[in-house]
Amino acid sequence: MLKQTVAIVFAMAFGTQELRAEKFTSPEILIIGDSQISFGSGPAFLEFFSDIKDHCHPDDQQKKHLERLGQMRVGVIGVRSSSIDSWTARSGPAKGTICKVDPKWKVNAGTYGFVNKTGNKYVQIGQGKEYQFCAAKTSPLEEMLSDGYYDPELILMSFLGNSAKRWANDPNAAVRDVERLQAQLPPDLPCIFMTTAPAYKKKIVELRLRAQKNLMDAFKVTGLRCSFLPGATPETVAANQGNKHYFRLNKKGMVKDPYHPNEAAAKNFFALEMDQICSAIFDQIEPTKEPS
Repeated sequence: MLKQTVAIVFAMAFGTQELRAEKFTSPEILIIGDSQISFGSGPAFLEFFSDIKDHCHPDDQQKKHLERLGQMRVGVIGVRSSSIDSWTARSGPAKGTICKVDPKWKVNAGTYGFVNKTGNKYVQIGQGKEYQFCAAKTSPLEEMLSDGYYDPELILMSFLGNSAKRWANDPNAAVRDVERLQAQLPPDLPCIFMTTAPAYKKKIVELRLRAQKNLMDAFKVTGLRCSFLPGATPETVAANQGNKHYFRLNKKGMVKDPYHPNEAAAKNFFALEMDQICSAIFDQIEPTKEPS
């Protein structure tokens, strides 16, 4: 625990360049999100974006545009309890969600693909050359996308649950979060924002639907150029809500985690959302089209 704490304090106090001594190669496709990635959707994101051509069936012109994504190496990072405000905060408890060592598990994230070559998906942000996002006076997102570090050709962000109550109850809070995100994203970086998959309980789903609407409106108000994809649709809600086979069960066969769909649910989610995800990818990477 002491070594982990010292590593975080060192990064916060002295910056992260010293901890990136080894050459770092950025993934071309970067996906960041919350604990849904750790508990189910991480492998589905990795599989889908590692084989865009097979899933999206691009025409000849779209195949040419896909060349903009280079080798299309995919990195997927999901941090527990995080949301837009966590990734864009430059100090305080929100930033601590990303950068503080988890007191119980000593890890706070699940990572997949090009950013994790180990056999263990669980990591602590701030430890290891792939996760140096915790310098003083900058946000995790700003540090991640700083010169000489992550330089993706496409970024997808997937959040909803951890800000659901705030966004649902206060549309202005959604606007403030999106404005801060807008200020910190590089202006020429193709970007997609997709809200997370529906939960098991109707009450949770209803709250998140209100939050999703306010967040979608915030994207329109601010003019943020990222493609916005609603993860909660009539089809995905019908698939997940009340379907215990798509959630982790206890020994008695009851749902023990109504918030995080499992890996089977994630695969089905991508099957249902495939068309809109593919459209968003091409909207963002085609140079002659304005992002939606």
